[in-house]
Parts: sequence; C-alpha cells; structure tokens
Amino acid sequence: MNDLMLRLYHRLPAPARSIAASLRGLYLSTWRYGTDAEQLVAAVFEREHWSANRWKAWQQERMAYVLHRAATRVPYYRAQWAARRRRGDRASWEDLANWPVLEKEPLRRHPAAFVADDCDRRRMFHEHTSGTSGKSLSLWYTRQTDRHWYALFEARWRRWYGVSRNDRWAILGGQLVTPVQRRRPPFWVWNAPMKQLYMSSYHLAPDLIPHYLDALARYRVTYLRGYTSSLFALAQEALRRKRRDLPMTVVITNAEPVFDYQRRAIAEAFACPVRETYGMSEMAAAASECEHSQLHLWPEAGWLEILDGDQPVPEGAVGDFVCTGLLNADMPLIRYRVRDRGARPAPSVSCPCGRTLPLLARLEGRMDDVLFTTDGRQIGRLDPVFKADLPIHEAQIVQEALNRIRVRYVPADNFTPLAERSLVERLQDRMGAVQVILEPVATVPRGPNAKFRAVICQIPLEERPVAPCLG
Repeated sequence: MNDLMLRLYHRLPAPARSIAASLRGLYLSTWRYGTDAEQLVAAVFEREHWSANRWKAWQQERMAYVLHRAATRVPYYRAQWAARRRRGDRASWEDLANWPVLEKEPLRRHPAAFVADDCDRRRMFHEHTSGTSGKSLSLWYTRQTDRHWYALFEARWRRWYGVSRNDRWAILGGQLVTPVQRRRPPFWVWNAPMKQLYMSSYHLAPDLIPHYLDALARYRVTYLRGYTSSLFALAQEALRRKRRDLPMTVVITNAEPVFDYQRRAIAEAFACPVRETYGMSEMAAAASECEHSQLHLWPEAGWLEILDGDQPVPEGAVGDFVCTGLLNADMPLIRYRVRDRGARPAPSVSCPCGRTLPLLARLEGRMDDVLFTTDGRQIGRLDPVFKADLPIHEAQIVQEALNRIRVRYVPADNFTPLAERSLVERLQDRMGAVQVILEPVATVPRGPNAKFRAVICQIPLEERPVAPCLG
C-alpha cells in the first residue's frame, strides 16, 4: 500500500477499514485456497512419514528440475552460465555445488530477472517485502505455488496445533492498521473472509493493551499468532490484571526467537502451548515446532546448507543459512543467503513425534532489536518502513535515545527530498514524536563477523521502559 492510499485508508471510519480489510482478505483467500485445498493438506501429512530414502529421491528429482529451469529459463542465471561458458568453464549446472552463493543485493536490484521467461508476471502474485535485512525485495509466484505453500502452512502452522483456517484467530503484525497517534480503540480490523482479527503491533503501550485483551475476548479468538515481543507484551498485561477469560488453543510465534521467560509468560497468560515457527516470503525455507518442542524443516520448501562464508560448517556448528528454494520454480532462488543463522543437529538425532522431517537444533540472529517509545511501547519490527517503493539500497535504524533515532541509509540515484520526508513520516507514524536523523552513507557499517543489523537499540538496559520479566 503506497503512502497516499495508506493515508486515505486511515481517514476511513473503523467499520469501513474492516470492510477494506475483508475485501483484501477475500482476494487473498481465492489465491491461497482452491477446491483441492484439503487434498493438498492431506498430501502434506502423508509426506511427513516418508522414509529418508524417499525424501532424498524426491528432493534430488525436484532439485534437478529447479536447477535446469533456472539455468535455461531464468534471465539472471542464464546470463551467468552463458558468461561462464564463454570463459571456458565447463562446470555442470546439474551440481548445486557449482552454483555461487546468491546474496540479497542482486535480487533486490533486478528482481524481475529472477522470474522465468515463460511466466507472465501480470498474472502472478506480486509481493513487496524487506524481511529483516533492511533491504526491499520484490517477489512473484503463481496461484499454484501459493496454494501449495498455504497447504504446508495450514498443515504445519495450524493443524499440528489443533486449529485450522476456519477458526477465529488474531495476528499481531507489522501493517499500520491505524495512525500511531490514535489513543482510542480500535487498533485492529476484522477480516471476515479469513476470520482474522488483524491487530496493530505499534499501539502496545501499557495503557492501551487492555483494549487488545478486551478485543480478543469480544471477537472470540481461539488462537494467536505474531511477533514474540508483541505477544509477550500482551501476556504480561494479562497476567498483571489477572485475566482468566482469554484461554487459547495455541499461541504461534514468528519473526523473532522465543526466550524461555517469554514462553512461560505467554503460556501462562493464555493457558495454552506456545509454538515457534520460522519462514520467509521468499519461500526458500520454513520450519515449525512440533508437540515435542523440536523445530522441523519443511523439505518441500527448500534445501538448506549451513555455511561459514562459502564453506560448510562442522556438524552441529552455527553458520549462515543458504537456501535453494524448491517450491517456487518460477522465481527460483539458488543458494540464497537469507541472513539468518542456526545449526542442524547430528544426523542420528530423531524426534519422538515420529515425523521424518529434518530438524533444526538452533535458530540465531533473526531478531531485530526491540525499540522503545516514550509512552512505554515496544516496537519489535520496523521493516514495513522499507517497502520496495523507497529509493534506497539498504538502511539501518539506530535508537540513540527514547526520543531520537538515527537512520543510516545508502540512497539510490533517484533519492529525492520527497523520499526523505516519506521515510521520516513512516518512522514517526510508528514511533510517535521522535527526532529522526537521516544519515546518508556509502555503506551501512557491519558488526562483528561482517554481520548486518537492520535495527540497533543503544539505550542502556537500566534505562529501557520494560515491565519486569515474569517467571
């Protein structure tokens, strides 16, 4: 949603905003779910008990198809292989090890070049996302790909936990539901076709959270999904107020790791299990936590390598996630460094749940620093600020004080004063009355191990307005 449309939307009365959200929800539902939705879900469950040999054969066959399609039909990769052939390089594209690691920058600069030339992008779903890297991305996928993706989502992010898309649910997300200056509810919209209460993660000030809790009860929500920090803020207030009228079937976290103290508080507040998930809009990797607290990868989504630079890490060691997407063969991402880090367990480790899906031992480095506002809110994600329409190459937000943030950004050639004002307004829309210092730089500074951080909070721990941790 561009800035003008967003401001027009914010001028609508609350019922009209919910109507707009419902129209959007109807459109998304037609893309995600067809008449074969339940058949696709059933196939997902059947695959979860395949033997290791059957999984290996399936992935090898799918990998061969994706690599051949990328090398022959995708302009970016086809040009790479043509250049290698001109240099006398006879390496085979059939071997994944012969492909270089793909960083985000080429994808950000030339996204359409990653779409197969036998696809019509006008008939594909087009999504803008920046992830947690501070860099905007444009992605395309077909209706068929989207429906297979959401069959995986339905099975392993819902049915595993005893819920479905037919249940009433709430999500705490990064879309700006209503202007951050608003101090009266609602801070949410009801998306009727998807039975979804979309709640703003930007209004979680201590004095406003009770309105959220009341809404969860009023809309008869049965499960919650959202950023861990936002769910934890809700849980703390529910416990402080001794609310016992908010039992959920499950609370599903995403986008941020779950610390033990957060898990305990959320589970106590909503009287249910807390399940961690991992995923990305690029559809290159995903994972979900089973009933035995183990994170299982989705082999259908992609092939995961864990590297230190370009080299595999030792068994059990932490490294960079480098993923080859297997689901979206129309915009294939080959050996794509997603800028998340983690570790795989030893091959001998299995899960008592009986599923043969591979395991993740650890997830690291995918949580943006939480920022703090003068009215006591915690802002867990600011990546929607950097959607694809801003002419910047990359950016980093540094909170220097409660009322001051600095934005280091690498401007594109067409960066203008209008884009500058838009960037400031987007941040103030979410953070409130803060001073925004814009600092153009040639490159955004990297931290130890050349690690990029999109958001940094420099406020000392003792000065952060955080409620006491529970448990």
